Amino acid sequence: MTATLDRVDVPRTAPARGRSRARARHRLTVLAFLAPAAIGFALFFGYPLIATVVFSFTRYDLINPPEWIGLENYAYMFGDKLFLTAVTNTLWFVVVLTFARVVFALGVASVIARLKSGVGLVRTLCYLPSLAPPVAATLVFFLVMRPNDGPLDVVLGWFGIQSPLWFADPAWSKAGITAVMLWVSGDLMIIILAAVLDVPQEQYEAAELDGAGPLRRWWHITLPSISPVLMFGVVNSIILALQLFTQAVVAGSAASGAADLTGNTKYLGFPENSTLTFPVWLYTQGFRYFDMGYAAAMATVLFVISFIATAFLVQRMRRASHQEEGGPGA
Repeated sequence: MTATLDRVDVPRTAPARGRSRARARHRLTVLAFLAPAAIGFALFFGYPLIATVVFSFTRYDLINPPEWIGLENYAYMFGDKLFLTAVTNTLWFVVVLTFARVVFALGVASVIARLKSGVGLVRTLCYLPSLAPPVAATLVFFLVMRPNDGPLDVVLGWFGIQSPLWFADPAWSKAGITAVMLWVSGDLMIIILAAVLDVPQEQYEAAELDGAGPLRRWWHITLPSISPVLMFGVVNSIILALQLFTQAVVAGSAASGAADLTGNTKYLGFPENSTLTFPVWLYTQGFRYFDMGYAAAMATVLFVISFIATAFLVQRMRRASHQEEGGPGA
């Protein structure tokens, strides 16, 4: 006789329900921890962003109710001569300031990384200016670079060099603001320094055994190793240049000599609109002319440009990383 065993299927609904309940509890726990950040993001970023876009299609003066006018603000924007001047000045800062800030921070970080003694003191002295408030830092540079009796002009006079008018000269005002921004770039310098010190020493030793000099080791080992950090510096500097406001306002106000005790001046962009950046013109439209609809349209354009530039650079950085690792983009 042959015994046969019939298969009996045991229902498994209970364990499945238990797992689904566990997953649900896990999701609720995650959402609970994310709730403060999500609520803060929605209130302080999401809502203002949506409101700005909506107001950009209206005529709004903060007193009367908004009046829907469609694309008129955007159409007027590209016929506004001072808007085009502000865009040109901002693009100048995007190109020159971004390049100068990254190169300056990289140079200082590379020098500090090679120091044998006093590293902590030098690193601290280079980082401290970044803690200075923007208004104070700009005023310090204005006093140092003040024409005729400023310390810099006095030193240049010892060598028979005729210095420019700096912040009072349209040809040099943007360069003066760039100098201020370089002086307070210690935060980026510290980030790049950390990346430089994190490069494996074995690579330098192997390159030295192959006969590579210091410059070749720096070019072929240091730069490729810290390229993601340099890309971060480029993105950070571009966003900083697009939002340049305080330094331009303070430099123009101090150079014009027309600022009152509260710092207000009617000469924003002095001299000859050379310091009229995009955010300065946006502020002027919104809080001097009370044309909030036009200011909202400018703010929307600034956000879109910043987002596109950041997304493009991040995508390029990811593609470069995949190529270095031999990924699909190689």
